[in-house]
Amino acid sequence: MKRNKEKPEGRTLRQDAALLWRALKIWDEIQPRFWLYGILAPLASTAIPYFGLFLSSELINELAGARDPGRLFALAGIAVGGGFALSVLSRMLEGRKEIAQSYQWVKQEEYLNRAQNGFQYEHLEDPKVQLLRSQIFADSNAFGGGLIYVYHAFPGIAEQLFRILLSAALTVSMFTLRADGTSSGLAGWAASPAAAVLMAGLILAGAAGSVRLESAKMTGSQEAVFELAECNSRVAVYGSLWGADMIVFGLNRIVTDDFRRYGLRPEWVRKLGKVGEKYGSLLTLLRAGMDLALFLFVAAKAYLGAFGIGSFVLYQGTVSRFVEAVGELSGRIGGLRNNNRFLAQLYEYLDLPNNMYRGTLAVEKRDDLDYEIEFRDVSFRYPRTDAYALRHVSMKFRIGEKLAVVGENGSGKTTFIKLLCRLYDPTEGKILLNGIDITRYRYDEYLALFSVVFQDYMLFDLPIGENVAASPDYDGERVRASLIRAGLGEKLAALDALAEERGTRAAALAVGRGYDSEGIDLSGGERQKIALARALYKDAPFVVLDEPTAALDPIAEAAVYEDFNRVARDKTTVFISHRLSSCRFCQRILVFDRGRIVQTGSHEMLSEAEGKYRELWTAQAKYYVGSQEE
Repeated sequence: MKRNKEKPEGRTLRQDAALLWRALKIWDEIQPRFWLYGILAPLASTAIPYFGLFLSSELINELAGARDPGRLFALAGIAVGGGFALSVLSRMLEGRKEIAQSYQWVKQEEYLNRAQNGFQYEHLEDPKVQLLRSQIFADSNAFGGGLIYVYHAFPGIAEQLFRILLSAALTVSMFTLRADGTSSGLAGWAASPAAAVLMAGLILAGAAGSVRLESAKMTGSQEAVFELAECNSRVAVYGSLWGADMIVFGLNRIVTDDFRRYGLRPEWVRKLGKVGEKYGSLLTLLRAGMDLALFLFVAAKAYLGAFGIGSFVLYQGTVSRFVEAVGELSGRIGGLRNNNRFLAQLYEYLDLPNNMYRGTLAVEKRDDLDYEIEFRDVSFRYPRTDAYALRHVSMKFRIGEKLAVVGENGSGKTTFIKLLCRLYDPTEGKILLNGIDITRYRYDEYLALFSVVFQDYMLFDLPIGENVAASPDYDGERVRASLIRAGLGEKLAALDALAEERGTRAAALAVGRGYDSEGIDLSGGERQKIALARALYKDAPFVVLDEPTAALDPIAEAAVYEDFNRVARDKTTVFISHRLSSCRFCQRILVFDRGRIVQTGSHEMLSEAEGKYRELWTAQAKYYVGSQEE
């Protein structure tokens, strides 16, 4: 999926505002204090220099005028005490803001993961969607784009708005105060109403010029910044890839070559430098001219007695700050408009359609677990393809039955399970639970009927108990019983001894060292048994093993399946494999070939009849003869 390289000019202001408003609503949802500290902290920090500037001007005016000791002490006390109070308040609010900001990335990822959990499963298998998700992550992590940019830009915009308002409020009197005396020449004209109007116009023109220069600067650097974002995305990806292959095969050569072709290029940096130099110089020249005009205007009015020397200092500072703040605000707004391309990409991800019907019927809770599932003339093809993965599949199975689904790779076995668990809906035909179309049942209640151990099962570097229970809250005794039933009794005894040395429990030991340097190392077989224990812990009426032992040799796989068959008890158990080691103890075997069920029956019946099963069994028999004779 190509990036959205739409330029800001391709969107209307209304569209830009809508994109930004949605980002603000997301932050308000996932971190409500974002608004509070994003406004109060900049307000307090912005008020400090203006407060000091105003009090200093009043003190200078008093020293140059009446020199009333009482008023001088009062002003000094207010300046010191007020400044101290504002500083304390600012530090406190800034600290709160920084604490809130420390959670920003976690909050964003939590929000995205929560949204992803509600996606239609087909999106999670779509390479284009996976690429889109990785780009969003890279833009946020390496470039600070998307929601993160809005989070940081909001306080900065609030600060510039406060600067503009405070500057305007303190500068109004510069135009309204009139000189008591009169004078001819330039000084007299500077004190006239016409000069005040002209100066106000110059200030606004300077602000407008600053806005245009900041916008031009942002537009000029836009392309180079975007290329840098692309480079950062690749850096983020390569930073997560490292292993023995990089050393043994010298795969670092690929990384080096890729950086040379697509990585950081000198011309991008030079372009950014030239843009900054050009527009930075023009902005400096503009503001210098504004400062000169302002100085002459304010000096002339002060000379004629319109206000004191302290006010001269005040106006000189506030007007300069006003022009600067307007330019800064423009630059930040321009940055937000550029960032909207990343927001548009994010919303494309969040708004992926979910067309899977979520039923409303409750799944009947039966104490006798009397459930029957039927595939009725089911055909299925994956999205974005015309080839059928399953064709005209019809079968039934009841609770307590041991069912094997076998066939060569690509024969449709895993697709059959994905439909059974309603990760996809059939393209044609129906799947029924106790005679009712499964699409009519509440999705979460239907999923609760199944425990599945997939071939690419996932364990986290978290405590064993959390991996087994799939939750941070778990029943320790139930976890232990599930591990023992899954065949980890001996290992558990060793883990108990290790846990006792550490003053904890075996279930609290971390699997791997990703988050805990004292985590435990487990073999591939032991990790598989933890995945099996997870299926037992859920205690669902249907248990499906979708080739989770494919990495083991055939005899070891047969042993695992037979052990699991013993502990599954009265559950409906479906064993999926391209090997036939799981078949001999199953009551019924479904043989898949090219998306169809071509045979069904027991191992004894199928192994003696001509057909696909006998062909597979004959080809693989050498792996099982020894264990069969035993």
